[in-house]
Amino acid sequence: MLTSISKIREKIFQDTSFDFNEVALELFYYQYTYNSVYRQFSDLLKVAHNKVGKLEDIPFLPIECFKTHKVIVDHLNTEKIFESSGTTGETNSKHYVADISLYEQSFKNAFHRFYGETEDWIILALLPSYLERGNSSLIFMTDHLIKLSGVHSGFYLNNLDELSKTLKNLQLENKKILLIGVTYALLDFAEQFPMDLNHVTIMETGGMKGRRKEITRDEVHAILKEKFNVNTIHSEYGMTELLSQAYSDGNGIFRTPPWMKAMKRDLYDPRSVSVSPGRGGLNVIDFANMYSCPFIATQDLVHLKTADTFEIPGRIDFAAIRGCNLMLSN
Repeated sequence: MLTSISKIREKIFQDTSFDFNEVALELFYYQYTYNSVYRQFSDLLKVAHNKVGKLEDIPFLPIECFKTHKVIVDHLNTEKIFESSGTTGETNSKHYVADISLYEQSFKNAFHRFYGETEDWIILALLPSYLERGNSSLIFMTDHLIKLSGVHSGFYLNNLDELSKTLKNLQLENKKILLIGVTYALLDFAEQFPMDLNHVTIMETGGMKGRRKEITRDEVHAILKEKFNVNTIHSEYGMTELLSQAYSDGNGIFRTPPWMKAMKRDLYDPRSVSVSPGRGGLNVIDFANMYSCPFIATQDLVHLKTADTFEIPGRIDFAAIRGCNLMLSN
């Protein structure tokens, strides 16, 4: 019998000792029963849903399905739509969110878990490519965290000179300072306004977005550490299709909150999924996605380090996964 979704929600955010496998299986049966897109994909794989008994048995929906299908539990209405950024001519992903308060609960809990009380921070956001569109999940999250934080917090679009002055003026504030920025914008800022920011936590998110030549995360961090005189660069791992985030406090090693798990899949046998250390394609279980789909096969490469830590070496260089292409004709 399916556990009440409201009870699952209460459990994952308030009970730190919940059984991850148990909740995952409950959500699998909920999804299979009430999400026709997920059920159709599972049936295409000929998954015997009544025999799914462990994490490795659960089918993971290709992330490309968020570009081609409305991925949401059938009987629910859409409260908010988040849309990914994309290059010209590319189809963007759309995440149909049934309950926006679930996303708020997820990112507030995750930030508190990794960084403490939001009120103790001044948050400066350098996210121009995200601000330029109005339906970014990252902007939604950052805006809410900014409103919960210090009075000097705020967004910066292309006004790098103003950001430089703000950072210098805030050195005397008795508060922690977080500068979160999309990678290319942080590099632009570092080149134009190198300064001593050893009192600031610098967090990169996203990537070059076609604005600069792609370089490795290690190269990005080396440049930022030199220009800003800091020892470590933090990172945020999130995406439009997920309502939870993983965070790194240095060296590109990410940790997930308890309601999120990174797994690896065999690149040549996508049904072969494992939680053991090693490299492969990144599959994510995100319980905050309970109303869309908690089981996502991403297009990122992953290096699982331990049960709850991982690295992202890069992207998988191949075309969209066949599963969603098959569903288009049905």
